[in-house]
Amino acid sequence: MNKFYKKAALFVLRAIARHSPELASMVIQNNGLDTIIICLEDFDSGVKEATAWALGYIARHNKTLAQAIVDAGAVPLLVLALQEPELCLKQISASALFDISKHNIDLAETVVDAGAIPFLAKALSNPDTKLKRQVLLALSSIAKHSVHLAESIIEAEVFPDVLVHMAHPDECVVKAAAMLTREICKHTLELAQLIVNIGGIGALVELISTSKLTVRLPAIMAIGYIAGHLDQLAIAVIGSKGIVHLSTILYEENDDHTLAVTVWAIGQIGKHTSEHAKAVAVANILPKLLQLYNNPNSSEDLKAKCNTALKQILQKCMYIEALESLLHDSPPNILKYVLGQFSKILPHDPRARRLFVTSGGLKKVQEIQADPGSTLLEYIQIINCCFPDEIVRYYSPGYPNSLLEAVEQYQPKCPSLFAIEEHLSSDIDSKSSLSSFNEEG
Repeated sequence: MNKFYKKAALFVLRAIARHSPELASMVIQNNGLDTIIICLEDFDSGVKEATAWALGYIARHNKTLAQAIVDAGAVPLLVLALQEPELCLKQISASALFDISKHNIDLAETVVDAGAIPFLAKALSNPDTKLKRQVLLALSSIAKHSVHLAESIIEAEVFPDVLVHMAHPDECVVKAAAMLTREICKHTLELAQLIVNIGGIGALVELISTSKLTVRLPAIMAIGYIAGHLDQLAIAVIGSKGIVHLSTILYEENDDHTLAVTVWAIGQIGKHTSEHAKAVAVANILPKLLQLYNNPNSSEDLKAKCNTALKQILQKCMYIEALESLLHDSPPNILKYVLGQFSKILPHDPRARRLFVTSGGLKKVQEIQADPGSTLLEYIQIINCCFPDEIVRYYSPGYPNSLLEAVEQYQPKCPSLFAIEEHLSSDIDSKSSLSSFNEEG
């Protein structure tokens, strides 16, 4: 058959399969897949290119269709196509491998077993921007499924070259590099430590501080995964000013998905110790988290992330100034964590107790309506035990009114006015007598 007819037929099959899983299934049911696979063995690179493209469009829909392509024996042929000298064929073959491997671990294992990773790693050194992007996406789709697959990519020695691609002029390449870094470091402490050791935190923070919104997201998630594994890695993120840049995003962005990812990353950083929580608190992040949580326009996912992050950070926070800022607007489910920290700090810190009174914290605590037997009530009782009874009564609701009532009901016990006047008169008379006596003398 003429190569032009083959390419035209493959274009038609691709155009049908691209729209929906149902149409792609129809192509397979009518023996279209067998025809496509045969074309993948054609000598003409243009036919192979059209074939790889059609396979990618079928595989991308779901894992069942991707499995059908694997069962037809397409993966080894795609790996061979990746080794061809034609640039477009390399690009589309890498894209097809990405479409197959992204669905589940079994499909990704098939791609790895076919020997794709060394050739993908080699293709990364090609200067073509589109090929770089497709290779990075294919590697990330493999790495995301398991520790073993992530380690197989590390063994291909694509790092630290991937980190260098985070500074690439093309935003799509930058995003794909960040995605691969995220998929590697999310699995284990050892993999995250490896990324950190080759300068991963600095590259990710730089990307977060300089890139556009869509490019930032995988970098923010990567920072969150790294910080979540170990307190020392979280300290390294703080030392690289990661918290500062995340705080900036929190205050400047309006997209709920971006905010949710950022809030999650902040929670991963601040959850370890009081030192980590203080770094978050000093950046004035806690009031913003509370504001987002209380905002009725926030998505449910964002509210859930804020709730979790506040819980994680507050349970470690011993920074009293930050805790006090949350006393007045926190709902009960957040307030219990705030008061829980005060119940740990106040019994041992006289300065904190004084500050708690003068800033209005004790007064606010007395106004809280807690259910009998609740954790919140227990914390309130512990806090009240840190102060003299008269101070607690003074700041209790209704205490000024009770003072006024006591004034009204008080019966004066002072001597009568007549007795005072008589006493004054006798004093005056005695002074007069003494004066006369002195004159006579």
